[in-house]
Amino acid sequence: MKPDNFDVVIIGGGIHGVGAAQAASAAGHSVLVLERETLACGTSGRSSKLIHGGLRYLETAQFSLVAECLRERALLLKNAPGLVRLSNIHIPVYSDAQRRPLVIRLGLGLYFALSGFDKDSRFRSVPKSEWGGLDGIDVGGLRAVFQYQEAQTDDVLLTRAVMDSARSLGAELRMPAELTRATLEKGGWTVRYLEKEAVAEARASVLVNAGGPWANMVLEKMTPAQKKVAVDLVQGSHIVVEGKMEKGIYYVEAPDDHRGVFLMPWRGKTLIGTTETVFKGDPSDAAPLEGEVDYLLNAASRYFPRLRSVEKGDIRGSFAGLRVLPTGSGDPFHRSRETLLHRENIAETRLVSIFGGKLTSYRATGESVMKIIAPLLPSARPRADTKTLALR
Repeated sequence: MKPDNFDVVIIGGGIHGVGAAQAASAAGHSVLVLERETLACGTSGRSSKLIHGGLRYLETAQFSLVAECLRERALLLKNAPGLVRLSNIHIPVYSDAQRRPLVIRLGLGLYFALSGFDKDSRFRSVPKSEWGGLDGIDVGGLRAVFQYQEAQTDDVLLTRAVMDSARSLGAELRMPAELTRATLEKGGWTVRYLEKEAVAEARASVLVNAGGPWANMVLEKMTPAQKKVAVDLVQGSHIVVEGKMEKGIYYVEAPDDHRGVFLMPWRGKTLIGTTETVFKGDPSDAAPLEGEVDYLLNAASRYFPRLRSVEKGDIRGSFAGLRVLPTGSGDPFHRSRETLLHRENIAETRLVSIFGGKLTSYRATGESVMKIIAPLLPSARPRADTKTLALR
């Protein structure tokens, strides 16, 4: 059977795969996305459900990443009002906290400046008279409470909406469709995949590997052999418990290691996350560890007395996503969260692999991919600008 021909074939239907599909189809190119299971079935559907600038990344001086994410947050609030909504975040600061009130205030001020002084990034100090209304938070030893805004989303619905946008511009989706072999030939790639137990083929001028935690496994299916990228998988676990945070989201300091942990309203309950645990093994096996559950319950109960009676048997749901971070030693917190676009000898390989990245900045990542691969693609007339495309 004669293979279908596309300018771009993308492996992976997570947020970065569909973001690259939207960018390429908006630029006027023919695009095929191959997804092994369902859209956002991996990390993209197991996030903290936040569209945010990444306040905590200021501690590791990732200023350009924070500024980019804040710009992308503003675009999503404009283009996807039904999917992305602002929510108040409260940062309580206690007498035993590692980060003092002045440090938090300075950080929020810098955050506001990096947003371009966007009104949605303003912050305030919550007066003591309002502390009693903050969802029963423990006021013993409480020195200050700051409030600012971030946005929440349903990450699965957002991923589907971006893919729908790409399809409206001509992109095609095969799902479930598992890559079996990709072979580099003159002028492009021949991609073989299994769809509904039948073998199919597609030709592509450029191949984009958006396999997320499976990206290096995707590289193993390529001929000639492609060099793997040195990355670590770091697990972020979440749990869901009864009760709803009525006043918004809380960003607290975990007593165990002083990391930031979120407690937020989610589908009528409270979502608590996240952790950072180096993961080894098959990404399909990612699941919260017992120690991670203890860690999250300990953090939540430290600040909310009503959660001190919650036991593991009371947990109503849990999930774990895998971050893809540069290989390194020490605390994963201090490693870069910048997206790595690996394109070694791209003029010859015609291959870009996406490693890491943020849910919030998927659109910027897709545009960056397009800038890299554009010289290898046939000329095309743009169909749209991703900065203005509505998502529903």
